[in-house]
Amino acid sequence: MAQRVPRPEPDRMEDLIRRQLELIGEDPTREGLRDTPARVAESMVFLTRGYRQDIKEVFGDALYHERVKDMVVVKDIELYSLCEHHLLPFYGRAHVGYIPDGTIIGLSKMPRLVDFYARRLQVQERLTRQIAECMLEHLKPLGVGVVIEANHLCMMMRGVEKQNSRAITSCMLGSFQTDPKTRAEFMQLVKGTPTV
Repeated sequence: MAQRVPRPEPDRMEDLIRRQLELIGEDPTREGLRDTPARVAESMVFLTRGYRQDIKEVFGDALYHERVKDMVVVKDIELYSLCEHHLLPFYGRAHVGYIPDGTIIGLSKMPRLVDFYARRLQVQERLTRQIAECMLEHLKPLGVGVVIEANHLCMMMRGVEKQNSRAITSCMLGSFQTDPKTRAEFMQLVKGTPTV
């Protein structure tokens, strides 16, 4: 798990953004750009807030002891992140499931966990695994499954410029990895098809 990073220095960030505008041939003093360095610095602080959060803040006191061993799935969790290679956004949906082994988590904490890792510079493959491993570490479930489907602006706006491509990544741990029936049930729930 990544350690906490100190809060960025907005004034220094603004200077760098102002210089970047100059380097692309813009005039950072013109009316439309005058406040851009401050806005971009503020935006970057917000978009990378996952670095400065603690997992204890995410889970809080929402871990409960229950004798439940049925699969729990929260699907279609919206996510927004920044590609670490080009600093361009990628966005999509995460589907997170687990089978409890005596501990459950408040359902609203699963989207917060997704944001905890998404709100930093990322690659989708790592993001998927970080969410699954964090669930495994803190809940000690019988198994965890995470699937992320995302569109990457670094592929849409530049490079190959493919507008309809979508990346899908998955991480299966515990019984989701070792038991084909468990994995199949999770995938059917994610797809929205009946399991019976």
